[in-house]
Amino acid sequence: MLSARIRIAARLLAVAALAALTAGCFQPMYAERNDGTPGLREKLMGVELPPISKPNASREARVGVEIRNALAFKLYGSATGMPPTHRLDIRFTTTRSSLIVSTATGLPTNENYGIDAQYNLIDAATGKSVMTGSTFSRVSYDMPGSYQRFSRNRAVRDAEDRAANEIAENITTRLASFFTAGT
Repeated sequence: MLSARIRIAARLLAVAALAALTAGCFQPMYAERNDGTPGLREKLMGVELPPISKPNASREARVGVEIRNALAFKLYGSATGMPPTHRLDIRFTTTRSSLIVSTATGLPTNENYGIDAQYNLIDAATGKSVMTGSTFSRVSYDMPGSYQRFSRNRAVRDAEDRAANEIAENITTRLASFFTAGT
């Protein structure tokens, strides 16, 4: 009985010692820095977001604006951007596919909407690419009623918005990783 208690105490002491050794290694990703170097928030605010090139008045142009707005909010928050240190160029394509088609009407009742995006982070000082990547989003949506045109259009638009926000979240996470770890 006594030896079991001693072993448990020794294990707890070893865990506490390891925790004490690594306690200084942890630093929150978005924390302010005390050494004068810019924190992650300031680095993200230095990313310029030029408009995404798509044909005017197209569905893809609206999705491009939605991606850009979501990215701006995630990078800058309620503030505006700082003088640009980097530029983020984004290209994307969209897809729509029917998953379920009604046998009675021949119209789809459930569809998938997808965005495949490629992005390139360019250093503003040198003009060289420092990071490239790609991401994707797939969302499904129901289209209530086979002849309810407004409901169908609204379902597609909501799916576009959800997919655009997911793309923005994926890119923001990758940028935060780049600015934190440098890779």
